[in-house]
Amino acid sequence: MIATLLQSGYYNDGSSYLTNFTTSEAFVLIIIIAVVGFIVQARLRSVFNKYSQVWISNGMTGAEIAAKMLRDHNIHNVRITQVSGELTDHYNPATMTVNLSESVYSSRSIAAAAVACHECGHAIQHAQGYAPLQLRSTLVPIVNFSSRAAQWVIILGLIMMGVSGSAVVCWIGVGMIAMSALFSIVTLPVEYNASDRALEWLESNRVLRAEEMDGARLSLRWAARTYLVAALSAIATLLYYVAMINNRRD
Repeated sequence: MIATLLQSGYYNDGSSYLTNFTTSEAFVLIIIIAVVGFIVQARLRSVFNKYSQVWISNGMTGAEIAAKMLRDHNIHNVRITQVSGELTDHYNPATMTVNLSESVYSSRSIAAAAVACHECGHAIQHAQGYAPLQLRSTLVPIVNFSSRAAQWVIILGLIMMGVSGSAVVCWIGVGMIAMSALFSIVTLPVEYNASDRALEWLESNRVLRAEEMDGARLSLRWAARTYLVAALSAIATLLYYVAMINNRRD
C-alpha cells in the first residue's frame, strides 16, 4: 500500500503530497541539506588538502597534465590559464579556457592532476557537443536573470494574492526558482561525466599509478557530491515556496 501511494503521489483522501507539504517541513529539509552540505564541503577540503601534499611519480604539473589531455583529444583551441583562489577551477566555453587555481596550475600533486583533468573533461564535452553541457550553457542567462528576480516577483505576487486572491504572479516567481533547480539537476550529469572522462584518461594513459588513482578517484568523488547537495538544496527551496503559496491559499 505504501509503495502504491508513493508511486501515485497522492494520499488516501486524494490530496497531493505537495499540497499537504508545509513550509515548516520544507524549512527543516533545507536545514538538513545545509548541514549535509557543510559536512561534504569540509570532507572535500580535507581530501583535497591531503592529496595536494602527495606528489605524483611522473612529476608533471596540473597545467602540463591538462595540456597533454587536451592534445590527446586533438583539442588545440583551448588555452590553459591560472586564476586566483582555492577550488576556483573551471572551464569557460565562452573564452575557450581551462582556468586552474593557483593550487592546481603549478602543483605536481594527485589532487592537482585530478582537478586539471576534470576541467579538461568539460572542454572535451564542449568539443564533442555533449548535450547536457549544451543545455546547461543555454540555461545560464535564463538562470542568471530568474535567480535575481524570483524573490521580488514572489513578494509582489504575495501582495497581489492578499489583495485580489490571485496567485498567478506567485507561481511565475516559483517558475523562476524552478529554473534554478533545473539548472542544478542538469549540472549533475555534466560534472559526473567530466570526472569519468578524467579518470578514464588518467588510467588508460597511465599518467597516474594505481595507488595514485585511488586518491584521484576520492578527490573527484567528493567534489561531485557537492553538486548533488546543491541540487537537493535547490529542490528543497522550490518545495518551500510551493508549500508557502499553497498554505497561504488555504
